[in-house]
Amino acid sequence: MITTKMIKELRELTSAGILDCKKALIESKGNIDKASDWLREKGISKAINKEKRIAAEGLCQVFIKDNKGVIIEVNTETDFVAKNDKFKNLVNSIGETLLNNDVNNLEEALQLSVGKETVNDLIIAKIAKMGEKISFRRFKILKKNDNDLFGSYIHMGGKIAVLLILDTKDNLLAKDIAMHIAAMKPLYIKRDDVPDEVILKEKEIIKEQALNEGKPLDIAEKMVLGRLNKFYKEICLLEQLFIKDDSLTIEDLLKNNNSSLKDMVRFEVGEGLEKRNDNFKEEVMNQINS
Repeated sequence: MITTKMIKELRELTSAGILDCKKALIESKGNIDKASDWLREKGISKAINKEKRIAAEGLCQVFIKDNKGVIIEVNTETDFVAKNDKFKNLVNSIGETLLNNDVNNLEEALQLSVGKETVNDLIIAKIAKMGEKISFRRFKILKKNDNDLFGSYIHMGGKIAVLLILDTKDNLLAKDIAMHIAAMKPLYIKRDDVPDEVILKEKEIIKEQALNEGKPLDIAEKMVLGRLNKFYKEICLLEQLFIKDDSLTIEDLLKNNNSSLKDMVRFEVGEGLEKRNDNFKEEVMNQINS
């Protein structure tokens, strides 16, 4: 019988996760030393040693099947590895697995079965073989109705990915809007989607900017509304000017085509993450020496 005490002892010895320790003890029939060896053999110990390293490169991809669409981001340390077919195959395996299962969060996704292994097992094995930290960072699942249409766009081989749902079957319109989203980085579809705390923070920033420009308080407060409208036009998709025709907003474009946008997701590799500064030579040497 595998006890909590045994799992704790193995975890303190190896720094592996609770689930990995439990699995190792089951495989080794409760033998701590054999369990520790099992973790090393599976590359889990090696993977743990890389946890503090920066992984801000990688790929974003979209996977679509029938009425289900999945967009994911998987990170690695260098662009060199991100272009490797083995890494691309890992990303595809994760995406296809999500496409065929329903999960609510990353923790559940990592425990999905891929053959006899889990998604987490696949990642650990790739870390051991490729010598870099690999991180399955995020995903989003969208579901549409039969009369809706998925639109998608992948930029620069996976640096940016977009997935959206339109309520019409216009493939060209879907592609145009997906490309627009990739280029213009809208954070929300419409004003009502912007959280109150975001609006409040922006109002404070605008007011402070006006005061720093020497405007009186009453004038600064009046300027907030005008500048806030400009802010909405920058972050809300429907208010942005269409990149292919700046005489139209995206809202105009949709109305002209008797369509509406139901949902959208835009992922960009490494956005919000700290970047590392290896040069190409170092990337190659890291691969050779791994």
